[in-house]
Amino acid sequence: MGRTYNVIDSDGHVLEPRNFWQEYIDPKYRDRAPELIVDEAGKERFQVEGRLLGPPAGLGLIGAIGVREKVNGQWVHAPRVEIDMAYTQGRAGGFDPHARIPDMDLDGIDAAFLYPSLGLFAGAIADPQLAAAASRAYNRWLADYCAPYPDRLFGVAMLPMQSIELAVEELRYARNELGMRAGFLRPNPYNEKMLGHRDYDVFWAEAQDLDFSVGIHEGTGGMPAVGVERFRSFGAKHMVSHTMEMMLAALSIIWDGVCERFPKVRVGFLESGGGWMAPWLDRMDRHFEDKGLFNDSTLTMPPSEYFKRQCWISYEPVEGNLTHLVDYIGPHKVLWATDYPHPDGFFPGAPEQIAEKLPEEHQHAVLAGGAMQFYNLS
Repeated sequence: MGRTYNVIDSDGHVLEPRNFWQEYIDPKYRDRAPELIVDEAGKERFQVEGRLLGPPAGLGLIGAIGVREKVNGQWVHAPRVEIDMAYTQGRAGGFDPHARIPDMDLDGIDAAFLYPSLGLFAGAIADPQLAAAASRAYNRWLADYCAPYPDRLFGVAMLPMQSIELAVEELRYARNELGMRAGFLRPNPYNEKMLGHRDYDVFWAEAQDLDFSVGIHEGTGGMPAVGVERFRSFGAKHMVSHTMEMMLAALSIIWDGVCERFPKVRVGFLESGGGWMAPWLDRMDRHFEDKGLFNDSTLTMPPSEYFKRQCWISYEPVEGNLTHLVDYIGPHKVLWATDYPHPDGFFPGAPEQIAEKLPEEHQHAVLAGGAMQFYNLS
């Protein structure tokens, strides 16, 4: 594409315009389109099929990237952000690509791969046809968002896994008609089936044939999530769902043989922390090696080898064990992200946070090389 990439945000987010679904969705689904509404408590919530999703405190802060900032080398909460801000007051670059580019330039970010905000709830839609219509509308809008900066902003397609056939159809549309390089799925079970279930083989086969990367990205709420019923606070549910659902998705995709059956599929595990991946692969390998008791898989090589061949993990700037992770899986298998413009994101300063943890010889691989491989960006 003629551009040099030294710093790539592997998991940024957009802020979808409040009523974009009504504008972009197939007209026959317009009266059922997902929407952002204000509930009886005056909080902004995501509504679809009569359900209200999102934390009881509302979604107003979803674009508040400045809720914490780096002060004297430490990330702290910034008191300037008002707790009652509205969704539409979120960071301008979430809504407007022309406002995003200066923010990327401030951090020296050459390219960003973009996931949704409200759209992370789309996996909760029960009706497969509505899910497919919502996905098509989102993907068309996202393509328009990225169009002014085709070598810097890359949309990651929403895929309606509520129906395998419709997910494959949307994957083809995103790749062939919109030119997208990747799509995303939630790690949670769709239709009570984990992502490694054999029923999904047709999906993984199409992703492989179309050279289409698949990012696994959680979004607290709306779908079944392991362990969340044991906790009351949103913070606890967020910690549990993002990491533990991702651990289970990684286990299913690797242990249930997706990587074995589809050796060219590329899978990224995003926004769940990264430090847990090394001991999780160790545990998988231990069970693989104990063929007399625990290895009930059909794998032909240790799970860690599949990961090193075709998987990636995203590391958060404040984690403290980056060098161990790099040593274990290799620097080119580690991604990083700003999470811009979400309130738990890191801006400005995320690339600096990553670079200062690494020896110089590994910096380019982590800051850009891994993302270039995962998203097949040259």
